Amino acid sequence: MYSPPLENPSPVRFVRPRRDRRQFETLVLQLLLAVLGGVAAFFIVMFLITIGYRVMYAGRIFPGISVAGVELSGLKPEEAAVKLQTLLTYPVNGRIVLRDGDQVWIESPARLGMVFDPLASAQAAFDTGRKGGLFGALEAQWNASQTGINVPPVIVLDQRLAHSYLQNLATQIDRPVREASLVINGLEVTVTPGQIGRRLNVDATLVYLTVQMQSFRDGEVRLVIEEQAPAVLDASPQAEVARRLLSAPFTLSIPNVRAGDPGPWQIQPLELAPMLRVGRVSDAAGNTQYVIQADRSMLKPYLENIARQTDRPEQNARFIFDETTAQLQLIRPATIGYKLDFLGTLEEIENAVAAGQNAAYLRLIITEPQVKDDATAAELGITQLVSSQTTYFYGSSAPRLQNIQAAAANFHGVLVAPGETFSMGKYLGDISLDNGYAEALIIYGGRTIKGVGGGVCQVSTTLFRTAFFGGYPINERFAHAYRVSYYEQRANGSLDPRLAGFDATVYFPLVDFKFTNDTPYWLLMEVYFNGPARTLTWKFYSTSDGRTVTYDTTGPINVVPAPPPVIQVNEELNPGEVRQVDWAAEGADVIINRVVMRDGKIYFVDKFQTHYEPWRAVCEYGPGTEDPEKILRNRNLCQP
Repeated sequence: MYSPPLENPSPVRFVRPRRDRRQFETLVLQLLLAVLGGVAAFFIVMFLITIGYRVMYAGRIFPGISVAGVELSGLKPEEAAVKLQTLLTYPVNGRIVLRDGDQVWIESPARLGMVFDPLASAQAAFDTGRKGGLFGALEAQWNASQTGINVPPVIVLDQRLAHSYLQNLATQIDRPVREASLVINGLEVTVTPGQIGRRLNVDATLVYLTVQMQSFRDGEVRLVIEEQAPAVLDASPQAEVARRLLSAPFTLSIPNVRAGDPGPWQIQPLELAPMLRVGRVSDAAGNTQYVIQADRSMLKPYLENIARQTDRPEQNARFIFDETTAQLQLIRPATIGYKLDFLGTLEEIENAVAAGQNAAYLRLIITEPQVKDDATAAELGITQLVSSQTTYFYGSSAPRLQNIQAAAANFHGVLVAPGETFSMGKYLGDISLDNGYAEALIIYGGRTIKGVGGGVCQVSTTLFRTAFFGGYPINERFAHAYRVSYYEQRANGSLDPRLAGFDATVYFPLVDFKFTNDTPYWLLMEVYFNGPARTLTWKFYSTSDGRTVTYDTTGPINVVPAPPPVIQVNEELNPGEVRQVDWAAEGADVIINRVVMRDGKIYFVDKFQTHYEPWRAVCEYGPGTEDPEKILRNRNLCQP
C-alpha cells in the first residue's frame, strides 16, 4: 500500500554515550606509568645483570674471548699476557715469503720489524665487553659467550727496519735498463743484446708487507717490481743485415742497360764498411729498432765519380744532306741523355742497404733527343745549301793540322733547331791530348807559345764566316789579340788584308762563339777538312727565307808597326841553338758593317769592330851561344 511522503520530516539525532572525562584521563595515566615502569624495570634488570657479570669476572677476561686464537677466558690480564707470550711465537717463528720469479726470500716477521706486545694484547682482551657503553658491553659479552671473539694481537711495526730490509733486497733485484748495441768495425760486426731494467718499488711493497704481518699469519708478500724495456732489446737481425752487406761487393748499375752504357760499379766490402752507419727508426706504434744506413756524405764523392761517367746530354741524330736526292743520310745515331739523380740514387742505396741487399740501380733522369734517327729532311725543313765558306792554312804544322781536324769533327752533321742560339763551346768538348789534340802554337798571356789545341781557331773562324755570309745573327765573337796570317790567306796562298777582321777565337768556357738560327727551319752543318789541300769547308743546309748579305770593310786602319824583335836566352836550349817563338805583326783596327736584307727590306744591320795589338817577334838562344844575332840574321829569323 503506497504511503505519501511526510511533509516537513523531523531531523534524525545520534546520541554518543557519555563517559566521565576525568576517569578516562586517569586510565591513560595509569597505563603510561605501567609502561614506564616496565622499561625501567628492564633497564634495572639489565644493569644488574651487567654489574653482576662484571662482579663475577672482576679482574678477569670474560668467557669466549681469545687473542690470535689463544683462549683467555677467565684469566687475569697478567696471566693472559704470560700465556700469550708463551704460545704466540709468530713474530719469531712465523714466515714471510718474498718472491721474485724463481728467487725466494723467507724471513721472520721479527726481522722485518714486527714486535708483539702480549701485555697490550691481554689488556685488549680484558677490555672486550667492558667498553662501548651499556649496550655495546652487553653485546660484546653476549657475542663472546655465544660465538666467541678473537681479539687481534697488538703489534708494533718498525717500518724503518722493514724499509731498510727492502732497500737491501732492491740491490739484488734492481738492474739498469740497457740498450742493445750494434757496432761495425771494419768487416767485423759486434752485437750485444739489450737488458730490461727492473726496480723494486720499496714504498709500495712496504704496504703489502705491513698488511701481511698484521694478519699474524704466514704468507707470501707481493714484491712490487717495475720494469722498463729498452728502446731496442735485440739487434741481432740488423747485425745479420750488416754481415750480409760486408760479405760481398756492393754493385751499382744502370737499369735497362744499353750497349755502350758505362758500369756496373762495385764498392768492395772494405770500402763499404766506413760508409755504413747504425741508425734508429720508429714505426707508427712507437716501436723502435736499429737499421743499417748508408752515410750520404761518404757516398756523395763516389756518386760524383760515377756521374762523370754516366752524365751525358741528349744528342740529336747527325746527318749529311744528299743534294742529289734531297734526303738525309744518318751518320751518327741519336743519343738518349742521362743525368744521375743524386737524391734518388741515394734513396735506392739506402733502401738496399737497410734490406741487406748487395746491389742497387742508379736513378737516372732521362731526356730524349729532339731529332731521332728516322727524321727526314722534309720534317726538318732542310732543302738546300744556304751558306758555305772555306778557309786556308798553308804552312801549318802537322800538329796544327791534327788539331783542326779533331775540332772540326765535333760539328760535322750537327743540327741547330729553329730559334736556337748555337754555342760552339758546347760541342767543342775538352781540348786535351786524350781527345786527339796535339801541342801547337797558341796565343796565351800576351805570347805565342806551344800549347794543346793550337789551330782550333781555324775552325771557329770558318764557322764565323759561314754564319756571317749566311745572314744569321752573331751573338758572341772575339777576335785574336793580333793578326794571324792563316786567317788572311786566299786559295792561292796569298794574303788579303781585306780578310782581316773575319777571324774568331774560342777558349771555352771563357771565350765562345755563338750565333742564332732565327729561321723557322732546322739548320744542318757539315764540316769538311782536307789536309793535303790545307782547306776547311763549312756548309749550312736549311731552307732559304730569301735573306741576302752585303757588307763593307775598312780593312786595316790605324796601322801601328810591330815593335822591335826581342832576342833572349833560354836556359833549356843548347849552346849554338836558336829558334823563333813569336812573329811580328802590325797593329790595326778593322770595322766591318753588314746589312742583311729579306724580301727587299733591311732585316737587320750589325757592325764588327776589331782591334789588333802590334806584336813583336821573339827569338831565343841557348847559353854560351856566340853572336846569336848573326846566326839569326843568317837564318832570316827575328828580322825587322
